[in-house]
Amino acid sequence: MEQQRLILFIALSLVLFLIWNAWQREFSPQPLTPLTQIMGKRASSPPPALTPSPDVPLAETAAVPAAGSPTFMPRNKIKLVKQGQRIQVETDVFRAEIDTVGGDLRVVDLKKYPVSIHKPDQPFRLMQDGPEELFIAQSGFTLRKNNKLVLNAAPNHTTLYQMVQSHYRLAEGENKVTAVLRWTSPKGVVFIKSYTFTRGSYLIKVGYTIKNPTAKDWVGNLYQQLQRTPIPKAEQPRFVHTYTGGVEYSPQEKYDKITFSDMREAKLNKQVTGGWTAMIQHYFLAAWIPPATTPETFYSRYKPNPDRYTLGMKADTPYRVKAGAEDHFSNRLFVGPKVQEMLEKVAPGLELTIDYGMLTILAKPIYFVLKFIHTHIIGNWGWAIIILTMMIKLTFYKLSEKSYKSMAQMRKLTPRIKLLKERYGDDKKKMGQAQMELFRKEKINPLGGCLPILVQMPVFISLYWVLLKTVELRQAPWIFWIKDMSTADPYYVLPLLMGISMFIQQRLNPAPMDPIQAKLMMVLPFAFTIFFAFFPAGLVIYWVVNNTLSILQQWYITRIVIKS
Repeated sequence: MEQQRLILFIALSLVLFLIWNAWQREFSPQPLTPLTQIMGKRASSPPPALTPSPDVPLAETAAVPAAGSPTFMPRNKIKLVKQGQRIQVETDVFRAEIDTVGGDLRVVDLKKYPVSIHKPDQPFRLMQDGPEELFIAQSGFTLRKNNKLVLNAAPNHTTLYQMVQSHYRLAEGENKVTAVLRWTSPKGVVFIKSYTFTRGSYLIKVGYTIKNPTAKDWVGNLYQQLQRTPIPKAEQPRFVHTYTGGVEYSPQEKYDKITFSDMREAKLNKQVTGGWTAMIQHYFLAAWIPPATTPETFYSRYKPNPDRYTLGMKADTPYRVKAGAEDHFSNRLFVGPKVQEMLEKVAPGLELTIDYGMLTILAKPIYFVLKFIHTHIIGNWGWAIIILTMMIKLTFYKLSEKSYKSMAQMRKLTPRIKLLKERYGDDKKKMGQAQMELFRKEKINPLGGCLPILVQMPVFISLYWVLLKTVELRQAPWIFWIKDMSTADPYYVLPLLMGISMFIQQRLNPAPMDPIQAKLMMVLPFAFTIFFAFFPAGLVIYWVVNNTLSILQQWYITRIVIKS
């Protein structure tokens, strides 16, 4: 029957989609793909003549011997960036380290987000400069004279600063703490770089004070960038693909991903005013946010052996400090979790880093309803998911009722359709004509059971992405053995219940006439059970509840409503 074929097609498509994502995540190397259409435009469109080139120095990395050379070192001995002395900073939300080389922000531990439920006292390390992984924030100045880059007249991310003190701690009763570094140019211009941390905030103010005692004006362009390596495969979430890479935002073109393959293929060079750049991963991000009125050139860089990717911005308008004067200016750096309400307050479009894709228009309201239920009704994310699923099922009750009525009517016709098949044998044309005539006489739409399901699919897919990408579900407990809804059920109880519920649903539906289709439909519950055994528990809770409600609704309609 046509509706059975459509249901089978939808189910198989979903399974193939999930399996493909898992396979890509587990076994596929990052390919050197051709340029995307967007990056192609960036690469082919030269900047205007007056646009400054993002001539940021790249000499911060220690020399890495090539594999096979006499001086080759194991990967775990390689320092991806030069290291100097460290400034330790601790607030209520951060444990951070700032290096005197470049004044870079090198290490960020998020104290309110443990690495796992089994290590509650070990904070999640978002930024680091270790031998295996690199994710750091850098900033500095470029200064040109006679169209040549001058490296010793202004500090960049290769400059060795002097620390004022080595430890800073946000004391009780204080709202802010500021870490300070100093550097003096050969001509006597003093640069003071500062990081200001605020209580309860993941937004860091990165400031520069320039004191120019010389007889000439000082002129230079400020830049800031994020540099990182890909997350090691062993640390990536299994069977659930989430994007890790660069993103940028501009008021004109809005949110845009700059993938690692894009950075390998071409250098980004784009003028933006009022935007930001960021490196994101599952649940967390770091983003440079310049003043909204400052024209910037967004740029990207790639360095191999090992692969390192840089995404940053450089001010198009030079900063000028007059002779004998002093000036101060700053940018903002966000380093923390993807909490939607928090990101909306930081910068326009920053909440889009919680990427729901094409279904954002549906996913955002679903998230806010889920958040409201958790905050004002139940206080537990697991029960909030269950209540939200029930609300969605209630909203689509009439559509589902129509679908189940159609299925029940089709089930009644199954014996008569079997007789038609015996009568016409392999003559598919006559068989089809006879079926359509039977449907016409009985006033049954063979697709009536499928169309309501198709209407509901975007909503449930949106809910899937909300549950997958909501950082509040990370390490959130439900009941009993479910201590973290962002990880798989350790005892596989929920996937087993999901498979059983799916099997019961199939028994309530009319069986396919085609024996091959019937066998495939029987295999689906087992395939889903195995596959969902690796899915986050929060997602499986949703599927179990949705299937259970569907079973109850279908039983009620087919046994009570239709018979009455």
